[in-house]
Amino acid sequence: MDYPKYDRASPNTPLTNAELQQLDELLQSLPADGAMSLDGMDGYLTALLVGPSQFLDTQPSADWLPLIWGGDFDAGKPFASNQKRKRTTVMVLRHLQALACTLRDDPDNWQPIFSVAEQGEQEWADASDWCTGFLQATDLDPEAWAPWFDDAELGPALVPIALLGGEAVSDAPEADLSKADVCDELSRAAADAVMAMWAHSCAAKADARP
Repeated sequence: MDYPKYDRASPNTPLTNAELQQLDELLQSLPADGAMSLDGMDGYLTALLVGPSQFLDTQPSADWLPLIWGGDFDAGKPFASNQKRKRTTVMVLRHLQALACTLRDDPDNWQPIFSVAEQGEQEWADASDWCTGFLQATDLDPEAWAPWFDDAELGPALVPIALLGGEAVSDAPEADLSKADVCDELSRAAADAVMAMWAHSCAAKADARP
């Protein structure tokens, strides 16, 4: 199936909070087992933007976009209509461009979409779904990501993402993810890791310029 190619020069029209809620509800309503949550989609798109892989620029959208809703199936599934598929595609691409523009122009104001649980006046972040989506993006091009996981600086920064995403990490301290404070600490570290990766990626691009 043909999908529009992501255009880094497209207008930046971020989804409103109401539209993000609509997209979240739409993804949750899909019958595909592999459909991502809104958190997972945000992590997935973030990894495509900050990582070493050039998927967005070199591969057709059909190679990465349908993974958000669990893949394309016969008879147009998992969407009830092509109109709903098209609307979802447009919303995802708008969110992707908003993320790209924030990271490029105002990285200090980038904020991931994490689940947040409230306990009294305390708020606990849980980036488990976000990290799962992030790791799904790394799986698209494991050869490109392998040096980052092995890097002396970036490798440790990626550990919280791997742990929250459900991957076993050798030599990493055990983390009891059933504890809200542990998830919160790892989630905040995952957000810091994105900034480290983005800085690394920008530096690499600058070094590559003639």
